[in-house]
Amino acid sequence: MSTTPADTEVIAAGLARRLTVGAIVCLTGPLGAGKSVFARAVGRALGVEEPMPSPTFTIVASYDGSVPVLHIDLYRVSGPQEFEDLDLDHDMTAAVSLVEWPERAPALLPHADYVVQIALLPDQRRAIRIDPRV
Repeated sequence: MSTTPADTEVIAAGLARRLTVGAIVCLTGPLGAGKSVFARAVGRALGVEEPMPSPTFTIVASYDGSVPVLHIDLYRVSGPQEFEDLDLDHDMTAAVSLVEWPERAPALLPHADYVVQIALLPDQRRAIRIDPRV
């Protein structure tokens, strides 16, 4: 359970300690649930020092940390074919990939190492569930 962004950072840092190059973390939840906050916290825990704005319009942003990090936001992707057209296979094997809105690319989910489900509760707390897939 997360009541503040600082709580979310602690949870995300715990996950980050388990991630290695090639890991795929899918982040699910409604708009405003905190997927980008979680992704930024994982990035910081992996040594990313630069700002990590949500890549909603650029779709993919890459960062250097202790390992390369890709922050991928599929909200604006119209479907599986558009995801395939991004041709991210090689890039994703060379980085830790943090993927928001993975349901826009269903073929990606079976390859996820972790699925992070974030639910926004009525009192502004977040219920964060991390499901390992490995």
